[in-house]
Amino acid sequence: MAGLYLHIPFCKKRCLYCDFFSTTLLERRAEYVEAMIKEIQARRNEANEPIRTIYLGGGTPSTLAIQDTQRLIETIGIDEAEEITMELNPGDATPEYLRALRAIGINRLSIGIQSFQDKLLQFIGRRHNAAQALEAIKMAQDAGFENLSIDLMYALPTQTMEMWQADIETALRLNIQHISCYGLMYEEGTALTRLRDQGKLTPVDEDTENAMYDRLCERLKTAGFVHYEVSNFALPGRESKHNSRYWDGTPYIGIGAGAHSYIGRVRSWNPDDLDAYIRGIRDGKLERESETLTDKDLYNERIMLGLRTAKGLPCKDIQGNINPYIVKGLLRLTPDDRIVATQAGIHLLNRIIEDLMI
Repeated sequence: MAGLYLHIPFCKKRCLYCDFFSTTLLERRAEYVEAMIKEIQARRNEANEPIRTIYLGGGTPSTLAIQDTQRLIETIGIDEAEEITMELNPGDATPEYLRALRAIGINRLSIGIQSFQDKLLQFIGRRHNAAQALEAIKMAQDAGFENLSIDLMYALPTQTMEMWQADIETALRLNIQHISCYGLMYEEGTALTRLRDQGKLTPVDEDTENAMYDRLCERLKTAGFVHYEVSNFALPGRESKHNSRYWDGTPYIGIGAGAHSYIGRVRSWNPDDLDAYIRGIRDGKLERESETLTDKDLYNERIMLGLRTAKGLPCKDIQGNINPYIVKGLLRLTPDDRIVATQAGIHLLNRIIEDLMI
Protein backbone atom coordinates (compact mmCIF):
# COMPACT_ATOMS: atom_id res chain seq x y z
CA MET A 1 0.00 0.00 0.00
CA ALA A 2 1.36 3.40 -0.98
CA GLY A 3 0.65 7.04 -0.25
CA LEU A 4 0.33 9.96 -2.65
CA TYR A 5 1.23 13.51 -1.66
CA LEU A 6 0.23 16.55 -3.75
CA HIS A 7 2.05 19.79 -3.01
CA ILE A 8 -0.03 22.92 -3.62
CA PRO A 9 2.47 25.78 -3.04
CA PHE A 10 0.12 28.75 -3.38
CA CYS A 11 -0.57 31.10 -0.46
CA LYS A 12 -2.44 34.38 -0.33
CA LYS A 13 0.24 35.59 2.11
CA ARG A 14 3.32 34.11 3.74
CA CYS A 15 3.43 33.32 7.45
CA LEU A 16 6.45 34.62 9.38
CA TYR A 17 7.68 31.16 10.37
CA CYS A 18 7.14 29.20 7.15
CA ASP A 19 10.09 27.62 5.36
CA PHE A 20 8.13 25.27 3.07
CA PHE A 21 8.26 25.91 -0.66
CA SER A 22 5.42 28.33 -1.36
CA THR A 23 4.53 31.25 -3.58
CA THR A 24 1.97 34.07 -3.68
CA LEU A 25 1.76 33.95 -7.50
CA LEU A 26 -1.88 32.89 -7.49
CA GLU A 27 -2.27 33.76 -11.17
CA ARG A 28 -0.21 30.66 -12.01
CA ARG A 29 -2.53 28.15 -10.35
CA ALA A 30 -4.20 26.96 -13.56
CA GLU A 31 -0.99 26.09 -15.39
CA TYR A 32 0.41 24.47 -12.26
CA VAL A 33 -2.63 22.22 -11.95
CA GLU A 34 -2.22 21.21 -15.62
CA ALA A 35 1.38 20.22 -14.89
CA MET A 36 0.35 18.25 -11.80
CA ILE A 37 -2.25 16.33 -13.79
CA LYS A 38 0.38 15.31 -16.32
CA GLU A 39 2.74 14.22 -13.55
CA ILE A 40 0.00 12.17 -11.85
CA GLN A 41 -0.82 10.44 -15.12
CA ALA A 42 2.85 9.58 -15.64
CA ARG A 43 3.65 8.44 -12.10
CA ARG A 44 0.59 7.13 -10.26
CA ASN A 45 1.65 3.49 -10.78
CA GLU A 46 5.29 4.15 -9.94
CA ALA A 47 5.12 2.52 -6.51
CA ASN A 48 3.63 -0.63 -8.05
CA GLU A 49 1.16 -0.74 -5.17
CA PRO A 50 -2.40 0.52 -4.70
CA ILE A 51 -2.70 4.14 -3.55
CA ARG A 52 -4.45 3.93 -0.17
CA THR A 53 -3.87 7.43 1.21
CA ILE A 54 -3.84 10.82 -0.50
CA TYR A 55 -2.74 14.09 1.10
CA LEU A 56 -3.08 17.57 -0.39
CA GLY A 57 -0.63 19.83 1.44
CA GLY A 58 1.08 23.13 0.91
CA GLY A 59 1.28 26.00 0.78
CA THR A 60 -2.48 26.30 0.99
CA PRO A 61 -4.46 23.71 -1.02
CA SER A 62 -7.69 25.55 -0.23
CA THR A 63 -6.57 28.40 -2.50
CA LEU A 64 -7.38 26.19 -5.51
CA ALA A 65 -10.75 26.48 -7.19
CA ILE A 66 -12.94 23.50 -6.36
CA GLN A 67 -12.99 22.56 -10.04
CA ASP A 68 -9.21 22.22 -10.08
CA THR A 69 -9.17 20.17 -6.89
CA GLN A 70 -11.82 17.91 -8.41
CA ARG A 71 -9.74 17.44 -11.57
CA LEU A 72 -6.75 16.37 -9.48
CA ILE A 73 -8.83 13.89 -7.49
CA GLU A 74 -10.46 12.45 -10.63
CA THR A 75 -7.07 12.08 -12.32
CA ILE A 76 -5.75 10.08 -9.38
CA GLY A 77 -8.80 7.85 -9.05
CA ILE A 78 -9.85 7.26 -5.45
CA ASP A 79 -11.73 3.95 -5.52
CA GLU A 80 -9.03 2.22 -3.45
CA ALA A 81 -8.18 5.18 -1.20
CA GLU A 82 -8.99 4.86 2.50
CA GLU A 83 -8.04 8.36 3.58
CA ILE A 84 -8.03 11.56 1.51
CA THR A 85 -6.81 14.55 3.50
CA MET A 86 -6.66 18.19 2.49
CA GLU A 87 -5.14 21.07 4.42
CA LEU A 88 -7.50 23.99 4.85
CA ASN A 89 -6.97 27.60 5.87
CA PRO A 90 -9.93 28.72 8.01
CA GLY A 91 -10.14 31.92 5.99
CA ASP A 92 -11.10 29.90 2.89
CA ALA A 93 -13.98 28.01 4.51
CA THR A 94 -17.55 28.53 3.38
CA PRO A 95 -20.45 26.09 3.70
CA GLU A 96 -20.66 25.70 -0.09
CA TYR A 97 -16.94 25.08 -0.50
CA LEU A 98 -16.80 22.50 2.28
CA ARG A 99 -19.81 20.62 0.95
CA ALA A 100 -18.15 20.57 -2.46
CA LEU A 101 -14.93 19.14 -1.00
CA ARG A 102 -16.90 16.39 0.68
CA ALA A 103 -18.78 15.66 -2.55
CA ILE A 104 -15.59 15.11 -4.58
CA GLY A 105 -14.25 12.60 -2.07
CA ILE A 106 -12.18 14.51 0.49
CA ASN A 107 -12.91 12.67 3.76
CA ARG A 108 -10.45 14.28 6.17
CA LEU A 109 -9.46 17.90 6.74
CA SER A 110 -6.34 19.26 8.43
CA ILE A 111 -7.25 22.80 9.48
CA GLY A 112 -4.35 25.19 10.09
CA ILE A 113 -5.59 27.05 13.13
CA GLN A 114 -2.28 27.50 15.05
CA SER A 115 -3.92 29.49 17.87
CA PHE A 116 -7.28 30.73 19.10
CA GLN A 117 -5.66 33.99 20.25
CA ASP A 118 -6.11 36.86 17.79
CA LYS A 119 -2.99 38.66 18.99
CA LEU A 120 -0.82 35.64 18.28
CA LEU A 121 -2.46 34.96 14.92
CA GLN A 122 -1.79 38.51 13.81
CA PHE A 123 1.83 38.37 14.92
CA ILE A 124 2.70 35.17 13.01
CA GLY A 125 0.95 36.44 9.88
CA ARG A 126 -2.08 34.19 9.69
CA ARG A 127 -4.92 35.57 7.56
CA HIS A 128 -7.74 34.28 9.76
CA ASN A 129 -8.88 35.18 13.25
CA ALA A 130 -10.09 33.05 16.14
CA ALA A 131 -13.76 33.48 15.27
CA GLN A 132 -13.11 32.27 11.71
CA ALA A 133 -11.22 29.25 13.06
CA LEU A 134 -14.13 28.21 15.25
CA GLU A 135 -16.63 28.80 12.46
CA ALA A 136 -14.55 26.79 9.97
CA ILE A 137 -14.67 23.74 12.24
CA LYS A 138 -18.43 24.04 12.70
CA MET A 139 -18.99 24.46 8.96
CA ALA A 140 -16.82 21.40 8.25
CA GLN A 141 -18.82 19.31 10.69
CA ASP A 142 -22.09 20.58 9.24
CA ALA A 143 -20.80 19.63 5.77
CA GLY A 144 -20.42 16.02 6.91
CA PHE A 145 -16.73 15.79 7.86
CA GLU A 146 -16.32 13.31 10.70
CA ASN A 147 -12.52 13.16 10.67
CA LEU A 148 -11.02 16.56 11.49
CA SER A 149 -7.50 17.48 12.52
CA ILE A 150 -6.30 20.88 13.65
CA ASP A 151 -2.80 22.32 13.95
CA LEU A 152 -1.80 24.26 17.07
CA MET A 153 1.50 25.98 17.86
CA TYR A 154 3.20 26.68 21.17
CA ALA A 155 6.29 28.60 22.30
CA LEU A 156 5.16 31.61 20.26
CA PRO A 157 6.64 34.98 21.31
CA THR A 158 4.50 36.59 24.06
CA GLN A 159 2.47 33.38 24.44
CA THR A 160 1.91 32.57 28.12
CA MET A 161 1.10 29.24 29.73
CA GLU A 162 -2.39 30.56 30.42
CA MET A 163 -2.90 31.36 26.75
CA TRP A 164 -1.64 27.92 25.76
CA GLN A 165 -3.92 26.18 28.25
CA ALA A 166 -6.86 28.17 26.91
CA ASP A 167 -6.06 27.03 23.36
CA ILE A 168 -5.93 23.38 24.47
CA GLU A 169 -9.26 23.65 26.28
CA THR A 170 -10.87 25.37 23.32
CA ALA A 171 -9.69 22.58 21.02
CA LEU A 172 -11.09 19.92 23.33
CA ARG A 173 -14.54 21.49 23.23
CA LEU A 174 -14.78 21.21 19.45
CA ASN A 175 -15.42 17.47 19.00
CA ILE A 176 -12.40 16.98 16.74
CA GLN A 177 -10.59 13.70 16.24
CA HIS A 178 -6.93 14.68 15.79
CA ILE A 179 -4.59 17.42 17.01
CA SER A 180 -1.10 18.17 15.68
CA CYS A 181 0.98 20.47 17.90
CA TYR A 182 4.30 22.06 17.03
CA GLY A 183 6.75 24.16 18.98
CA LEU A 184 7.76 27.24 17.03
CA MET A 185 10.94 26.70 15.01
CA TYR A 186 13.24 29.51 13.90
CA GLU A 187 14.19 28.27 10.44
CA GLU A 188 17.00 29.84 8.45
CA GLY A 189 15.83 32.41 5.93
CA THR A 190 12.39 33.04 7.41
CA ALA A 191 11.02 36.45 8.37
CA LEU A 192 10.62 35.19 11.93
CA THR A 193 14.31 34.36 12.25
CA ARG A 194 15.28 37.76 10.89
CA LEU A 195 13.13 39.44 13.55
CA ARG A 196 14.81 37.36 16.25
CA ASP A 197 18.29 38.13 14.94
CA GLN A 198 17.44 41.84 14.84
CA GLY A 199 16.37 41.71 18.49
CA LYS A 200 12.77 42.56 17.64
CA LEU A 201 11.31 39.56 19.45
CA THR A 202 12.25 37.37 22.37
CA PRO A 203 11.91 33.60 21.91
CA VAL A 204 10.22 31.59 24.63
CA ASP A 205 12.86 29.97 26.85
CA GLU A 206 13.47 26.22 26.67
CA ASP A 207 12.06 25.46 30.13
CA THR A 208 8.78 27.20 29.32
CA GLU A 209 8.56 25.47 25.96
CA ASN A 210 9.07 22.07 27.61
CA ALA A 211 6.48 22.90 30.26
CA MET A 212 3.96 23.82 27.54
CA TYR A 213 4.59 20.51 25.81
CA ASP A 214 4.21 18.54 29.03
CA ARG A 215 0.95 20.31 29.85
CA LEU A 216 -0.33 19.49 26.37
CA CYS A 217 0.53 15.80 26.67
CA GLU A 218 -0.99 15.49 30.13
CA ARG A 219 -4.24 17.24 29.23
CA LEU A 220 -4.81 15.40 25.94
CA LYS A 221 -4.15 12.06 27.62
CA THR A 222 -6.84 12.76 30.22
CA ALA A 223 -9.19 13.70 27.36
CA GLY A 224 -8.70 10.26 25.77
CA PHE A 225 -6.27 11.16 22.99
CA VAL A 226 -3.53 8.71 22.00
CA HIS A 227 -0.08 10.31 21.80
CA TYR A 228 1.06 8.25 18.82
CA GLU A 229 3.91 10.46 17.56
CA VAL A 230 5.90 13.26 19.15
CA SER A 231 3.72 16.03 17.68
CA ASN A 232 0.52 14.12 16.97
CA PHE A 233 -2.46 13.10 19.09
CA ALA A 234 -5.61 11.27 18.02
CA LEU A 235 -8.70 9.67 19.41
CA PRO A 236 -8.31 5.86 19.18
CA GLY A 237 -8.47 4.74 15.57
CA ARG A 238 -8.20 8.28 14.18
CA GLU A 239 -4.43 8.42 13.71
CA SER A 240 -3.37 9.91 10.37
CA LYS A 241 -2.91 6.95 8.06
CA HIS A 242 -1.01 9.01 5.51
CA ASN A 243 1.48 10.62 7.88
CA SER A 244 2.06 7.28 9.59
CA ARG A 245 3.46 6.04 6.28
CA TYR A 246 6.30 8.54 6.53
CA TRP A 247 7.30 7.12 9.92
CA ASP A 248 7.09 3.41 9.09
CA GLY A 249 8.89 3.38 5.74
CA THR A 250 5.87 2.80 3.47
CA PRO A 251 6.39 3.95 -0.15
CA TYR A 252 4.92 7.29 -1.17
CA ILE A 253 4.88 9.39 -4.33
CA GLY A 254 5.18 13.17 -4.21
CA ILE A 255 3.53 15.23 -6.95
CA GLY A 256 4.25 18.91 -7.54
CA ALA A 257 7.09 21.40 -7.13
CA GLY A 258 9.36 20.51 -4.22
CA ALA A 259 7.50 17.25 -3.49
CA HIS A 260 9.51 14.25 -2.26
CA SER A 261 9.00 10.56 -3.06
CA TYR A 262 10.27 7.40 -1.39
CA ILE A 263 10.15 4.01 -3.10
CA GLY A 264 12.35 1.10 -2.09
CA ARG A 265 15.79 2.51 -1.39
CA VAL A 266 15.34 5.53 -3.64
CA ARG A 267 14.38 8.98 -2.39
CA SER A 268 13.67 11.58 -5.07
CA TRP A 269 12.41 15.14 -5.16
CA ASN A 270 11.07 17.62 -7.68
CA PRO A 271 12.67 21.06 -8.05
CA ASP A 272 11.30 23.61 -5.59
CA ASP A 273 10.95 26.16 -8.36
CA LEU A 274 7.62 26.92 -10.01
CA ASP A 275 9.06 27.75 -13.44
CA ALA A 276 11.41 24.76 -13.49
CA TYR A 277 8.62 22.40 -12.48
CA ILE A 278 5.99 23.64 -14.96
CA ARG A 279 8.49 23.89 -17.82
CA GLY A 280 9.98 20.49 -17.04
CA ILE A 281 6.60 18.76 -17.04
CA ARG A 282 5.48 20.59 -20.19
CA ASP A 283 8.63 19.67 -22.12
CA GLY A 284 8.93 16.15 -20.70
CA LYS A 285 12.31 17.00 -19.20
CA LEU A 286 11.66 17.44 -15.48
CA GLU A 287 14.97 17.30 -13.63
CA ARG A 288 14.07 15.26 -10.58
CA GLU A 289 16.96 14.69 -8.18
CA SER A 290 17.37 11.39 -6.36
CA GLU A 291 19.56 9.41 -4.02
CA THR A 292 19.83 5.69 -3.30
CA LEU A 293 19.90 5.01 0.42
CA THR A 294 22.64 2.79 1.81
CA ASP A 295 22.13 0.28 4.63
CA LYS A 296 23.54 2.93 6.96
CA ASP A 297 21.08 5.54 5.65
CA LEU A 298 18.14 3.17 6.11
CA TYR A 299 19.20 2.31 9.65
CA ASN A 300 19.64 5.95 10.63
CA GLU A 301 16.26 6.91 9.18
CA ARG A 302 14.63 4.03 11.04
CA ILE A 303 16.15 5.29 14.29
CA MET A 304 15.19 8.91 13.56
CA LEU A 305 11.59 8.15 12.62
CA GLY A 306 10.83 5.11 14.77
CA LEU A 307 11.77 6.70 18.07
CA ARG A 308 9.37 9.57 17.37
CA THR A 309 6.43 7.18 17.54
CA ALA A 310 4.64 5.58 20.46
CA LYS A 311 5.40 2.15 18.96
CA GLY A 312 9.14 2.81 19.11
CA LEU A 313 11.51 0.21 17.68
CA PRO A 314 12.30 -3.44 18.44
CA CYS A 315 15.18 -3.55 20.89
CA LYS A 316 17.07 -5.98 18.63
CA ASP A 317 17.07 -3.44 15.79
CA ILE A 318 19.04 -0.81 17.71
CA GLN A 319 22.80 -1.09 17.39
CA GLY A 320 23.80 1.67 19.80
CA ASN A 321 24.08 1.47 23.59
CA ILE A 322 20.63 2.21 24.96
CA ASN A 323 21.35 1.20 28.58
CA PRO A 324 22.44 4.66 29.83
CA TYR A 325 19.22 6.16 28.50
CA ILE A 326 17.12 3.46 30.16
CA VAL A 327 18.89 4.03 33.47
CA LYS A 328 18.27 7.78 33.22
CA GLY A 329 14.59 7.23 32.44
CA LEU A 330 14.82 8.70 28.94
CA LEU A 331 14.04 5.44 27.11
CA ARG A 332 12.08 2.44 28.34
CA LEU A 333 11.73 -1.20 27.37
CA THR A 334 8.17 -2.39 26.76
CA PRO A 335 6.94 -5.90 27.66
CA ASP A 336 7.23 -6.91 23.99
CA ASP A 337 10.90 -5.80 23.84
CA ARG A 338 10.47 -2.51 22.06
CA ILE A 339 12.28 0.71 22.93
CA VAL A 340 10.21 3.89 23.27
CA ALA A 341 11.02 7.39 24.46
CA THR A 342 9.65 8.48 27.82
CA GLN A 343 8.11 11.91 28.36
CA ALA A 344 11.46 13.14 29.71
CA GLY A 345 13.24 11.48 26.80
CA ILE A 346 11.16 13.31 24.21
CA HIS A 347 12.68 16.61 25.37
CA LEU A 348 16.15 15.22 24.57
CA LEU A 349 15.12 13.04 21.65
CA ASN A 350 17.25 14.72 18.99
CA ARG A 351 20.38 14.15 21.08
CA ILE A 352 19.43 10.54 21.79
CA ILE A 353 18.74 9.82 18.13
CA GLU A 354 22.03 11.40 17.07
CA ASP A 355 23.89 9.25 19.59
CA LEU A 356 22.21 6.04 18.39
CA MET A 357 22.87 6.67 14.72
CA ILE A 358 25.83 5.01 13.02
